[in-house]
Amino acid sequence: MKIAFVGKGGSGKTTLSSLFIRHLTANEAAVLAVDADINQHLGAALGLDEAEAAALPALGAQLPLIKDYLRGTNPRIASADTMIKTTPPGQGSRLLRIRESNPVYEACARRVVLDDGDIRLMATGPFTESDLGVACYHSKVGAVELCLNHLVDGPDEYVVVDMTAGSDSFASGMFTRFDMTFLVAEPTRKGVSVYRQYKEYARDFGVALKVVGNKVQCPDDLEFLRDEVGDDLLVTIGHSDWVRAMEKGRPPRFELLEADNRLALQALQNAADDSYEVRDWERYTRQMVHFHLKNAESWGNAKTGADLAAQVDPAFVLGEPFGEQLVEVSEPQPA
Repeated sequence: MKIAFVGKGGSGKTTLSSLFIRHLTANEAAVLAVDADINQHLGAALGLDEAEAAALPALGAQLPLIKDYLRGTNPRIASADTMIKTTPPGQGSRLLRIRESNPVYEACARRVVLDDGDIRLMATGPFTESDLGVACYHSKVGAVELCLNHLVDGPDEYVVVDMTAGSDSFASGMFTRFDMTFLVAEPTRKGVSVYRQYKEYARDFGVALKVVGNKVQCPDDLEFLRDEVGDDLLVTIGHSDWVRAMEKGRPPRFELLEADNRLALQALQNAADDSYEVRDWERYTRQMVHFHLKNAESWGNAKTGADLAAQVDPAFVLGEPFGEQLVEVSEPQPA
């Protein structure tokens, strides 16, 4: 399942992302974690020190390699230079699987050892000095979108993406790339404002959205969230001594996380697992093509000098059978 964590800056979405990743790993699931936030805090939340987090390779810097690998032998794509962030796969494209080794993971992912197992972690990369004043952060996140467009995941496999703060995700079609979106909201007016934006923007695209109430300290906080988000409120998270210790860089073993918060994380996993039963690969592919055609018309054709609409393979539907046919799956290896 492809899972996104969104919310306003400071809502706790990175903390919740890291807790959910730890929970999945404790349940022996295969996890690919992606830090798509400009602030790049997920690595630290998963236990990396500053030097280790800074040493994570930037997905954006590896975009030529990513494009060249994913292009494969797709005859509709003349060259990797004509691929943009929304380019969809077709016959001949290489697809990504969670449980495999491939050049993209070797270049862009690093193995992170947690208490109960290990995961792969990828990061978009922070702004560099050369980016300031001339680059848009969404160009870096585009590498994540391109990978998601070519990724085929099955049951007990999870891609967990810590998204950029606020409603910036809607600057591209990436908000439709997920089976479940967890919006982390504090019990304040600012906390629920991003929820209203997300709900409005996502309404026409069938985006599955659930709210995780964070920093809920009293019954009045819970009542406020229920009044503001209604049935979209899935669970709430209260004060956690374990999280406070983690933020100091000295977390206990994950098994010592408070029981109420462990139950809340299990509720998130249950909601994510339920989404697998109703996933619609045809709709997923249609949305992919929809945003690709919009991007091609608005800027992609002019930038590449090619008719990017011709990259669309009308007979191709992304799905698990295609992944089995086109990708040789192997056991995960340390990157």
